[in-house]
Amino acid sequence: MATIFTQAGEELVADILDASVAQPTWYVGWGTGAGTAAKGDTTLFTEATETRIAATMSQPSADINQAVATITADGTKTITNAGILSAVTTGTLLVHGDHTGVGVVLNDSIQYTIQITWT
Repeated sequence: MATIFTQAGEELVADILDASVAQPTWYVGWGTGAGTAAKGDTTLFTEATETRIAATMSQPSADINQAVATITADGTKTITNAGILSAVTTGTLLVHGDHTGVGVVLNDSIQYTIQITWT
């Protein structure tokens, strides 16, 4: 399993810091495809049909940013990955993580807590 701060995500943060782009609203999405998250990823693996959820952002310590969102299944599927994205559709994949498949059925939900630690 891997959780990656993507290359595209790094570039977006650099653009936010120099004010060449506006701070986006961050969203969490999930996917059903197979794979291992990698630095060059720009999309989730087979993004699922549920709408991305606006993340509740916080800073639990001086060097950590945290995104929390709960996604509810619109049907039966196996969720294998999730990420933070800069838009409700398309957008930039900031962080991508894969995990062991979690089977869900209609109205099941998963709450994701994704932390970025700045070291």
